[in-house]
Amino acid sequence: MPVFVWKGTAIGGEIQKGEIEAQDEQAVRRLLRQQRINLSKVKPKPKDLLENIALFKKKVSPKDIVIFTRQLSTMIDAGLPLIQGLEILAGQQENKTFKKVLMDTKSDVESGSSFADALKKHPKQFDRLFCNMIAAGEMGGMLDDVLKRLADYMEKALRLKKKVKGALTYPTIVLAISALVIGVILIFVIPVFEKMFSDLGGALPVPTQMVVNLSSFVKSYTPLMIVVTAVMIFLFRKYYKTEKGMRMVDGLILKSPVFGPLLKKVAVAKLTRTLGTLIESGVPILETLNVAAGTSGNKVVEETIYKVRSSISEGRTLAEPLSESKIFPAMVVQMISVGETTGALDQMLNKIADFYDEEVETAVEALTSMIEPFMIVFLGGTVGSIIIAMYLPIFKMAEAVSGG
Repeated sequence: MPVFVWKGTAIGGEIQKGEIEAQDEQAVRRLLRQQRINLSKVKPKPKDLLENIALFKKKVSPKDIVIFTRQLSTMIDAGLPLIQGLEILAGQQENKTFKKVLMDTKSDVESGSSFADALKKHPKQFDRLFCNMIAAGEMGGMLDDVLKRLADYMEKALRLKKKVKGALTYPTIVLAISALVIGVILIFVIPVFEKMFSDLGGALPVPTQMVVNLSSFVKSYTPLMIVVTAVMIFLFRKYYKTEKGMRMVDGLILKSPVFGPLLKKVAVAKLTRTLGTLIESGVPILETLNVAAGTSGNKVVEETIYKVRSSISEGRTLAEPLSESKIFPAMVVQMISVGETTGALDQMLNKIADFYDEEVETAVEALTSMIEPFMIVFLGGTVGSIIIAMYLPIFKMAEAVSGG
């Protein structure tokens, strides 16, 4: 529906203005008349020429979704109708992209759509997990509880993601700085020494000659190396988009010696948290596994969950196929088995998720403490080796002069 900008006077003489969504100008006048506002001006809101260009649209962050979910849960718990809650949250939303999403959702709900169906029209903002939980909440008449669980789940997922990104950020920055420093030395500093040594004449020591040759190579082939690197990244990304490529790369990541164990713990924490939250909210187990597989973030884990889902549809328990997959630790499988036996699977899954969240935090701290000295030694050793190699001829000249 179109948006109108209006200005008018309230009963007390106070001048008010704002925006309102309505079918036409007459509908605006009728709505504001009901609020006892004497309109002085109303006109359609001018359209932003850039608002429909994806490049210029502001993205909706996971934090925006968490805040919205938490606030809507509080409003519904306080007895506020869903439509009114959506209208209030849309009105106070500063992100124009998210504001439009909420206004469209509100309009769809007013037109008779369920809240879950209205959210499904915006998959970039609300994923399958979110929509399925909302659908279960609407069916069970516990939308406020489901929204609260969703907010808790997303907050914990964001914390987990932040921990992993934090572990990867430090080495990435140090490696980038190392490459920049070494590149500057090889391209700009070494040629100065090379010219000085050539003027003096004589054979250079082997380490010095190796550094000089490396400098000449880098200077001559840097543009080619940049092009080759860009092409390799492009081809890798294209290959990774294929089923075979994704399966191979994700499998290698899980088997890698340093990051493999960490990412496996992240996968277990994320998966068990997702399963626990969905089951707790009343989503059927087969649909729960379907959603969890799609949000796993790893092709190997995703295929494992689909196999588990297929086994359960044939009458097996959840623990049996998980044990056969060899991806999930024995402790996880045993705890899930106990949860199935006692009828408290959702609680057991959440306990596993809490445990692995702590395991991830410990692993990240250990990884960071291990990487930090390694990076310092690497950077210091590389730069130090280059400097020593370039000063070797000077040391030899000094020895020759003192010996003479």
